[in-house]
Amino acid sequence: MDRIDFRSDTVSWPTPAMRDAMAKAPVGDDVYGEDPTVNRLEAMAAEMMGKEAGLFVASGTMGNLTAILAHGRRGDGVIVGNDSHTFRSEAGGMAVLGGMVPNPLPTDIYGRMDLTAVQNAIYPDDPHYPNNRLILVENSYGAKGGYPIEPDYFQQIRAIANRHGLIVHMDGARIFNAAVSLNLDPREITQHVDSITFCLSKGLCAPMGSVLCGSAEFIAQARRARKLVGGGMRQAGILAAAGIVSLTEMVERLADDHAHAKMLAEGLVQIPGLVVQPELVKTNMFFFELAESAPVTPAEFVQRLRDEANIWLSHGYSRRLRAVTHYWIQAADVALFIKTARAILQ
Repeated sequence: MDRIDFRSDTVSWPTPAMRDAMAKAPVGDDVYGEDPTVNRLEAMAAEMMGKEAGLFVASGTMGNLTAILAHGRRGDGVIVGNDSHTFRSEAGGMAVLGGMVPNPLPTDIYGRMDLTAVQNAIYPDDPHYPNNRLILVENSYGAKGGYPIEPDYFQQIRAIANRHGLIVHMDGARIFNAAVSLNLDPREITQHVDSITFCLSKGLCAPMGSVLCGSAEFIAQARRARKLVGGGMRQAGILAAAGIVSLTEMVERLADDHAHAKMLAEGLVQIPGLVVQPELVKTNMFFFELAESAPVTPAEFVQRLRDEANIWLSHGYSRRLRAVTHYWIQAADVALFIKTARAILQ
């Protein structure tokens, strides 16, 4: 890359193997169901998630939105974490386009809604209230530093949903990060949800795209919802080819990203002026804070990292900063980050 970019794993460029696969991909019209590369990617993704079928979509947000539109109806109630991506970072799509009513609940330090609160959030069968329809969950949980949540939590969410006839959808943008961190097959997590969206364009390094997985009947409805929101793509095999490389070559190596994030956190915690919790770093991202006593502001800290070492870091969380590792971040880049941060804050 032309910079050392810790802003997000979304900045990762496609690998040389992906570029080669994209150039050689057989294609067809995906809206007609005739793109062989897209069909292969969807089948691979569904198998890896333990579901019947998959749907290639442009983004994780589109995957979540089409899932919500396919599962629900206008006026339905949706139980969701109040700092989850689907509620906070998708432009209100479930309400704006789906006419659905979010019922946001607080989450703990790992991103879990309290199970009693979930139970209590289910509306009585009363015309004053929305219909109960969906529970939305997330793994790994982005707003809590990408923490990987154990399957037993989702098993308990599933039990609540079953008692009340509700549907469970998972925003699994980084489900492979969670699975690798927990040393689990992702199906041990996804068995507890009706549908899941995961991203190819983050740690898996594809240039774009996500896959929504679920039952064949559900995916047929989601395909209609994808068309509704303008997501029908034509010769999309050029993009799907990169996603196939993601699934065949990029999953196991996510452990390297996790190791680099841990290395960075353990280095930064040694620097006066930074507040870090390395024990919470389990995947490829974490939040840390610039103490009030630091000799620079957060904006100055970020700018000096860029000016002095070409290290890019996001700022916009008050005094809180986020670092994310990916394929293009290596141990030497982590060491340079630590060295530069120490020099800035000395």
